[in-house]
Amino acid sequence: MSTTDLATAPRPLALADGRPAAAAWSLDPAVKHLNHGSFGAVPLPAQDEQNRLRRQMDASPVQWFPALPGKVAAARRAIAGFLQVAADDLALVPNASAGASVAYANVPARPGGEVLVTDHGYGAVTMGAERLARRWGGTVRTAHVPLDADADTAYESVVAELGEATGLIVLDHITSATARWMPVQRIAEEARRRGIPILVDGAHVPGLADDPLSGLDCDVWVGNLHKFGCAPRGTAALVARTELRDSLYPLIDSWGAPEPFPDRFDTQGTVDATSYLATPTALGFVEDTWGWTTARTYMRELADYAERIIATAFSELTGEDCRVDVGMPVNALRLVRVPAPLAATHAEADALRDRVAQELGVATAFTSFGGVGYLRLSTHVYNTAADFEYFAEHCVPVLGAWSRNQSHGGQR
Repeated sequence: MSTTDLATAPRPLALADGRPAAAAWSLDPAVKHLNHGSFGAVPLPAQDEQNRLRRQMDASPVQWFPALPGKVAAARRAIAGFLQVAADDLALVPNASAGASVAYANVPARPGGEVLVTDHGYGAVTMGAERLARRWGGTVRTAHVPLDADADTAYESVVAELGEATGLIVLDHITSATARWMPVQRIAEEARRRGIPILVDGAHVPGLADDPLSGLDCDVWVGNLHKFGCAPRGTAALVARTELRDSLYPLIDSWGAPEPFPDRFDTQGTVDATSYLATPTALGFVEDTWGWTTARTYMRELADYAERIIATAFSELTGEDCRVDVGMPVNALRLVRVPAPLAATHAEADALRDRVAQELGVATAFTSFGGVGYLRLSTHVYNTAADFEYFAEHCVPVLGAWSRNQSHGGQR
């Protein structure tokens, strides 16, 4: 790596005692962890708090479970403060896909109607939309949004597909496969004007935006706290602020069913809800150690650096420009094009992810869009420039060799 590149690398974050930020996580030091965006990573203080809560639960279940709804409500209030929404507008669900399923189960039926999605949608959520359309006896309509579309073009691409038959819009706030924002505020305004319900999938948003629902008038918004928020896995927020909220019920019918929204979500029977209860500890750890504003700035600066050096490495290797023009790029998620024919499909992208982890010791993400394969870079506070320099220096040449071998029909 040249001294010019090193001069532009952001200075790594450290803990109060001077240790590297990664010391606050239990991640395997033998692995390069470059994919926080898929499954997150839980800091040790939150792990310790969840384990403490589990010991309480297991020490006296008969005392624990009757008191659990009140504990969940308290955690919900703290999480609402982090997202800057009213606590009475927020319910806790296991993940964003579960929140989408709540919406699909409770949105007003539209016999013969259409569910509008985009070609950037998360696969599991789109599958749920397809199942809803089948229940309606209707269809799914897909809006094509070019990867390089700016806010105006993305808005026009979605709105052009709306019609009299549209019964629900499903829109990503940040797209998973293509690492871009969508102009959800403007599209939601148009949906409201036309009287069309809209579900916004904000799975990656908590932690990446200071006030993610500001100006957003959607019927249901779902976001994972266990991604960039670093909460224990199985923690997500469902926010509902329109008249539809009174019709939303959890996927499990339990003793809280007669309660109003969102209280009825606080009671889900004999489940391990310690992930919910330890989430304020995770959010508070980042805030107390660096501040979320500083954390987001660092993630963005590191993503800028990582994107540049890895795209440059691929471009020098292939003789092609491997930079990607993403119309509304995300601060901590970026795309770099990988040499063809690598990761040309979703299945091939997942297989490449697994091979890189097994053979190169790097946990990362590959995605596919329009038949083109991409490396999806993801940063968090525990990452450093050296992590991505390692990928550029050691992994890019190997991926180039795999590409050439695959192009010539080789297996490896």
